[in-house]
Amino acid sequence: MGPIVTLTMNPAVDLSTQVDRVMAVDKMRCATPRFDPGGGGLNVARTVAALGLEVTAVFPSGGPNGSRLEQLVRDAGVPVRPVPVAESTRESLAVTDAATGEQYRFVFPGPRLTNPEQHCCLVEVERAVRGASYLVASGSLPPGASPDFYQILTDLMGDLGIRVVLDTSGAALRGVHRGVYLIKPSVRELGDYVGHLLPERAQQLSAARRLIISGLTEIVLLSLGSAGALVVTRESHEWFGPIRARVRSGIGAGDAMVGGTTVGLARGYALADAVRLGIAAATAALATPGTGPGRRETIAELYRELGQADGSDGGVGEFAQPTAP
Repeated sequence: MGPIVTLTMNPAVDLSTQVDRVMAVDKMRCATPRFDPGGGGLNVARTVAALGLEVTAVFPSGGPNGSRLEQLVRDAGVPVRPVPVAESTRESLAVTDAATGEQYRFVFPGPRLTNPEQHCCLVEVERAVRGASYLVASGSLPPGASPDFYQILTDLMGDLGIRVVLDTSGAALRGVHRGVYLIKPSVRELGDYVGHLLPERAQQLSAARRLIISGLTEIVLLSLGSAGALVVTRESHEWFGPIRARVRSGIGAGDAMVGGTTVGLARGYALADAVRLGIAAATAALATPGTGPGRRETIAELYRELGQADGSDGGVGEFAQPTAP
């Protein structure tokens, strides 16, 4: 069971706050802001750390925002390997309307990375994955990044014998054609990829199999939001129902699913059990403010609940006596 490395090519300092009501024109007095490390791979890394597995986060970092981000990640207990870049790391803003509970998310573009800076990110990943079992590449690509960046990364990891878990969308996903071990799109992202909506389960299954048959990936973990998740391989598929949960923030729940699932795979769980761990981690993340990961005890409790639901223990022995991260 080797450690996990995450790569976040377009990280952010996530700022979240709350107002009594979102209104046009008038000033809105905000609650005390919360700052979190943002970007898919960093959210994944925090979930991995919460579950007690060794993890290292690689990401480009620039300007005062980059320095702040590095410290936020360290404060979360995740070792960092930042790659210096010239332009400043971006910020993102999430505002919750207290009257309705609705959350408004404002995402700014990231710094433009030069070709040498992109190459430095690949070099740092190559150094970081020595002895690792999985690389998780998650999130969008920043301005200036080569559309096939994730394919270049996947080919490099294949040469090193490292399995790649990929969670991206749009042009970044269309630039990948082969060699990924597991990909985790949402149903909307998969629909964008194939060019049409996927409202029916048969359509979702067919689209997922298309990615597998093409050689892009071995496993598709399709996030269905409130409808649960669907995991598909060449030989089989399985649907997992959702767990009812109180939602404080939806930011990072998909990343928590990736983190929990990858931890399960790294620990040698059967695929279905690894996905259950991912769903438990995602559900626990929904109940936390900002982009914080769920607590280990909560994830363990939810994991047991999922295991009992189908009569198996789901590998619960791993969490028999969970401790806080």
